[in-house]
Amino acid sequence: MTDLSLESLRAQHCIARKGKDAGLSHHDIAAGLAVLPGWHLSADSGELRKEFRFADYFHTMAFVNAVASIAHREDHHPDLEVHYNRCVVRYSTHDVGGLSLNDFICAAKVEDLRAGG
Repeated sequence: MTDLSLESLRAQHCIARKGKDAGLSHHDIAAGLAVLPGWHLSADSGELRKEFRFADYFHTMAFVNAVASIAHREDHHPDLEVHYNRCVVRYSTHDVGGLSLNDFICAAKVEDLRAGG
């Protein structure tokens, strides 16, 4: 990933990525993590992960629905753990067996949700 910034990720859209060659290197993953505040690589699953906290269930569900809208638009779907006042968002690209650029694009778009509210 060259010329990487949060803004450049937000401006991109997901495309179909398949096979190991479409996966990101450790260097690219580290570069992506450097521009995504609070996101980290899960040690056990290798997924891109972040926990978001909210005041109550209503705000948690509003966030979940907004994430679902991003997933639908980008055709790239995270795993979500939904609780009363928090939501854990986890991205990986099953077709590459790890992380792809799509995971970082979607994570950047999810960051926009928090920046706006």
